Amino acid sequence: MTEPKPDTAILVEAPNVEPRVEYEEKTLFGVMAEFEEHDQLLEAARRAYAEGYRRMDAYSPFPVEGLAEAIGREYSPVPLLTLLGGIAGGLGAYFMEWYSMARLYPLNVGGRPHNSWPNFIPVTFELTVLIASLSAFFAVLILNRLPQPHHPVFNVPEFERASIDRFFLCIETGDPRFDPTGTREFLESLEPRKVSEVFE
Repeated sequence: MTEPKPDTAILVEAPNVEPRVEYEEKTLFGVMAEFEEHDQLLEAARRAYAEGYRRMDAYSPFPVEGLAEAIGREYSPVPLLTLLGGIAGGLGAYFMEWYSMARLYPLNVGGRPHNSWPNFIPVTFELTVLIASLSAFFAVLILNRLPQPHHPVFNVPEFERASIDRFFLCIETGDPRFDPTGTREFLESLEPRKVSEVFE
């Protein structure tokens, strides 16, 4: 009786094939300058606006007085939306009470008129404040495009200090005057700590 022969493995060399690597082309979002003091950021924003740049944003770890005006954000629709929300809430509350008390369930209580406005004041006031505050809250979220878990400026490593002790001015590519070389040279003329390109 013959013993079975062990299986023999055959080694086949694969041809040298280089791995295929696909590179994504990065899209430039803008150019950002980093400053150490808030006065430098404020002056840089004013000079950028005077130069004709309009699509830009400033980042600071604390509110800087005059910065919003320096980058051209003089008007905010939030107060108007809050006022309109308050008016709608007040009128809606008064109408709700009047309709229920004078139309749906008209009750004669102590000979008082059905449209007894002093009784309607508390609910009218409360709904005015409630709807106005909700209008302000959602207006801020929508106008600031929040929540926004990711923004292109997060791709710049130095930007993590924007909430600690650094100040940033970013000019976006959507600005009509934006030129990759010219805008970078302009930001460098402002004597920042560093100028970085921001990619999406």
